[in-house]
Amino acid sequence: METSKLECCIMVESLNSNGVVTKRRTYKNITVVLGRDEFRDIALRIVSSQSPLGKTFLLKELTIHKRFLQEGKATIKLLTQKTQIMFSNCPPNQLAAFLKCLTLKLAQSKQNGLTSNRRRLLSDKVRSFENISPLTDKDFTMGSKKRPLDDNNGVTPKRIKTTEKENITGQGNNGTARKRLNCLSPFQITLIPEQMAVVNAIRAGRSVFFTGSAGTGKSYLLKRLITMLPPQSTFVTASTGAAACHIGGTTLHAFAGIGSGSAPLSQCVELASRPGRSQQWRRCKHLIIDEISMVDSTYFDKLEAVARAVRKKEIPFGGIQLILSGDFLQLPPVTKQPGTKKFCFQAESWSDCIDTTIELKHVFRQKDPLFISILQNVRVGSCSEVLVSKLTKTKNQTIEHNGILATKLCTHKENVNQINEIHLSRLSGDKKVFQASDSDSGMCTMLNSHVPVRQNIELKEGAQVMLAKNLNVSRGLVNGARGIIKGFESGSAGYPIVKFISGLEEVIGPEKWVVTTPGGGTVTRRQLPLKLAWAVSIHKSQGMTLDCVEISLSRVFEYGQAYVALSRVRSLQGLRVLDFDSKCVRAHPDVLRYYAKLQRNAKIERFNYQNENKENICP
Repeated sequence: METSKLECCIMVESLNSNGVVTKRRTYKNITVVLGRDEFRDIALRIVSSQSPLGKTFLLKELTIHKRFLQEGKATIKLLTQKTQIMFSNCPPNQLAAFLKCLTLKLAQSKQNGLTSNRRRLLSDKVRSFENISPLTDKDFTMGSKKRPLDDNNGVTPKRIKTTEKENITGQGNNGTARKRLNCLSPFQITLIPEQMAVVNAIRAGRSVFFTGSAGTGKSYLLKRLITMLPPQSTFVTASTGAAACHIGGTTLHAFAGIGSGSAPLSQCVELASRPGRSQQWRRCKHLIIDEISMVDSTYFDKLEAVARAVRKKEIPFGGIQLILSGDFLQLPPVTKQPGTKKFCFQAESWSDCIDTTIELKHVFRQKDPLFISILQNVRVGSCSEVLVSKLTKTKNQTIEHNGILATKLCTHKENVNQINEIHLSRLSGDKKVFQASDSDSGMCTMLNSHVPVRQNIELKEGAQVMLAKNLNVSRGLVNGARGIIKGFESGSAGYPIVKFISGLEEVIGPEKWVVTTPGGGTVTRRQLPLKLAWAVSIHKSQGMTLDCVEISLSRVFEYGQAYVALSRVRSLQGLRVLDFDSKCVRAHPDVLRYYAKLQRNAKIERFNYQNENKENICP
């Protein structure tokens, strides 16, 4: 990753001695470059098409404000020059890398000694600017000495808060070490080759669909991709509210503004041409759609036509780069329109819109090769006698640990609510109710459909619960982690004490969910990241990784539903199937043909690539 250059928008403000802005200038779509001047001191140069030579700022004493780093925003305040440079519309990952490079290089430069103002005035050196060298191991070593690790024996705390400003030495105004920003460092992200193939295709400007079986890291990769794109022109969506919340976006229907899409095309174009909506369509350069398998082909074709009409560009999807993710062998399209469901890849515009399709093969969720093999066979609807025997034997497994019962996965949400309410009522003791704090009470219905936790959560001591959000991955506090309520803290808040299946006991306080509204704003909900876990629906479990699962597949009614249920659990030892029947293992024939064709094309591409390499080898 390039760490010394940044393409973004900036605003440069001049301040008086009281910190009041006296002059302001905005630069759009420019390049900011870190470099060294003729004295080898660190400098920052703003380069635009109107000013190729650029405007240069010497960096000496400064503070960095990066409270909104995840939104692609930051501010560098130059203390001696009474100037502040405000960055916006930066890819968050690149902005983090740029600021890291600036911080480490400047700290190293200060250690070596900065050039005095007197020496600069008396010098006859010709002004110059040279791009800064890449970060080295020496830079990181020195940076780690300047910024000590957090306490807790090197374990990151559950909730990491950031102060509004941070100076280059990582010290707050009171001289104490501050906690690191709750943002994944670009230097700590490691992607395997098949994931990098997706990243490189997107960087090349191609519209990409990447797919793969459950547990291949599709959501993880998608979150990394979001940090690599400029926020103001990137719209993050998903086919369902729960999936949208998981990646910090909104539903595809809310973004599009055409309702269910059942209206005639002319009416859909009229709806999408409303002032606020059309501005959003025109601003969009990158459209992300997660869980694309649940989008109907008719809706996709209508979206494509609407995009061309509103953006007034007769090219596929109006010139928007599409980044699609999902697995067509999991849950099929959701549509209220009568007739046969058609998958998105069957849309007339699909082949014109998608330049590159990549299938992820490496499974991260499960480690056991036998269980991975079983799941891959179930995924494609293959059910051998050996597979039936293995899954049938799980019926008698004891998978409960430390008083934590297995979560029942159900096909219908009515069964889920009934099971959870019955079990909660059977527990003795007083019921404790935790009420959510919503930023807008009028958006409660929307928040309920997008956020995985209820507005009111009722708990008792002994209640079976699961986490509904990643709190600390290194400690196993992840979305889907199972536990039991051991008691409640004393005091007015009385937060629950949860003992997890790993044996870890933790006080669970409220967390915040941010949901993007159709108009581009945000609403938030603060609530305990817990939900009752005696039962959960198969649809709601999509994207989760569960510790111990009990499944009844007798009422499976959708293609891929059995596979989604079985693939939630980490291992065969954490699974109990009560009534396994090979008839419940089904994969849609149209989808099987699509993936077979996809794999044939991949083999042809690999064959051609190998032949090209052989031809290039000198005899």
